[in-house]
Amino acid sequence: MPVPSDWVRQLLVNLDRAGTVGHATACYVHEKGIHVDIRRQSSGARWSIWRRIDLHPRYAASPADAYGLSLMVHEVRHLQQGWIIALSVYGELDAWQHQFKFLRSLLGELWEAREGDGVISELLSLPAGWDRAVLRRARGLMRSYGGPHYRIGLLPLYPLHLELLFRVSGRRPRDSA
Repeated sequence: MPVPSDWVRQLLVNLDRAGTVGHATACYVHEKGIHVDIRRQSSGARWSIWRRIDLHPRYAASPADAYGLSLMVHEVRHLQQGWIIALSVYGELDAWQHQFKFLRSLLGELWEAREGDGVISELLSLPAGWDRAVLRRARGLMRSYGGPHYRIGLLPLYPLHLELLFRVSGRRPRDSA
């Protein structure tokens, strides 16, 4: 479905006005020339290596929708990570935490009602890092929240090059990817 440029412009204006993270996200989209579109898919949003972000129509009813804005933050985070990190549970955990911290800042007092069953609260409490038990727990929480079509089970826990190193040597990565 073609997205009117006015809709994308308003979405970016709303992101720009949504605090430091929203501003940084809007700037990244502008600077990198990322194309934003609306497409039906099995997830709320997706990114591609061709500098594209597609939002599911369910989250694109309004360019001011808080959850839709948080999905933009999530997908831009993946583009910033690069595909090798983004295609791992480690990268997903980082993007989910970034997204939901942003959403919490937007919703303020409404956050508690939106959060629901505590899955996101637990996900936000997980420490970032290379602990495989934490990454497996994150995968389970994401699967629980995302539903059966969310394909987190296909991703390695670590970015691919580090996952392969772990499988060969048994050593966890250090502090940086």
